Amino acid sequence: MNRYFFAKLWRFARRSSLAVGLLSLATLPLGCSRSEPTPPAATDAPAADAELSPSTADPNRAAGDSAATGDAAPIDAQRLLAARLPIADSRQGWVRLFDGQSLFGWEIAGDANWRVEEGAIVVDEGEIGLLNTSVPWQDFELRMEFRTSATTNSGIFLRTPTHPQDPASDCYEVNIAPPDNPFPTGSIVGRVRSPLPLELDESAWHLIEMRMVGDTLTVDIDGQRFSEFVDPQPLGPGRIGLQHNQGPVAFRDVRVRPLGMRQLINDDLDLWKRYPEMDGDFQITEEGLLRVTGGRGQLESTESFDDFVLLAEAKTASDRLNSGIFFRCIPGETMNGYECQINHETIDGDPLLPADCGTGGIFRRHDARIVAAEDGEWFTMMLIANGPRIAAWVNGLQVTDWVDTRAPDPNPRRGLRLEAGTLMIQAHDPTTDLVFKRIDVVPLSRTTP
Repeated sequence: MNRYFFAKLWRFARRSSLAVGLLSLATLPLGCSRSEPTPPAATDAPAADAELSPSTADPNRAAGDSAATGDAAPIDAQRLLAARLPIADSRQGWVRLFDGQSLFGWEIAGDANWRVEEGAIVVDEGEIGLLNTSVPWQDFELRMEFRTSATTNSGIFLRTPTHPQDPASDCYEVNIAPPDNPFPTGSIVGRVRSPLPLELDESAWHLIEMRMVGDTLTVDIDGQRFSEFVDPQPLGPGRIGLQHNQGPVAFRDVRVRPLGMRQLINDDLDLWKRYPEMDGDFQITEEGLLRVTGGRGQLESTESFDDFVLLAEAKTASDRLNSGIFFRCIPGETMNGYECQINHETIDGDPLLPADCGTGGIFRRHDARIVAAEDGEWFTMMLIANGPRIAAWVNGLQVTDWVDTRAPDPNPRRGLRLEAGTLMIQAHDPTTDLVFKRIDVVPLSRTTP
């Protein structure tokens, strides 16, 4: 039996009435054991929802598969963890759209040879089309480096559908093209021609920075403003796309930061509903942090959200703690929603084997591809919900890209819930002890998946 089978069995044992017997069989060979402080059945959901589910899929598959290609190339866990961002960057909301070794979180629209080479996304052959992010972005800052030949025609598409038809109306295309093109590099196709020249050659990397807020888009290359455009009819949220048109092009260090987020944690917690009859305790400390302790409990937002971007910053007080952020919850019920897990525990010390879904995973639905946070250290978690698709980043590294393919149902334990619901912060059991520095959110207008 391989380690991935044991990962499945170990998680299932912790969630079933056979926990004691199965744990003794499944965990001893891995040198890992843990006693549960509360009965394992139904701590996060009713027992009826505790059967083996998509979250028990082979964790190596989640870590190695590219969302764009389905190619199960092996992932180097240490290289992947090295792609995490410094906390100073991730707490500002920056996340990586490209992890440096896979196309996880991207989708190919068209038949071109998109691939990863030497830490860069590259393409040089195939039909015209885009490599798109799997989730939409609304207001944001985007930065990346690109390298291309003198004759290449490519571009970076913002707020785009997967197959745009006219960049002058259904998206914003920041062009990468020779000086004799009607819209040379740094221009916004069909909208603004940049007056600045930029000579391109295959030996030079260039930094391009774009800011998209409301009706205004600015484009800077290598620290110079190349174009600015104010749209009288601004587009709603859409994907970010990299284009193959003609010739070779490479992209690396692709980062994005959502803008317009507002804080939900304040000194009075007046944006939240308490449940004093439950054991969990939620208090604001002298330092202004939200501390979560005690037994099982929940703190529920007074506002509901359907599609949104959420950024949390938190720190666990000791090893193997369990908590989570629930979303699209049925208001007033006991944590009846999707759960973005907080649990940094691994099996046998392997970050590719989360012991209990993994921080940033969707509990009982889809494991995090890698455990990218450590107990006792500040970490950030970004969560995006867009229709049936859910994506999450931990410390700037994408760990989840999942589509809920279940039949629609207003109860998220039974099926796909698209209706707006509340957020809930979970106190899991008597060992729970963590603090949140922030939980910020911005709603998203729903887009076609």
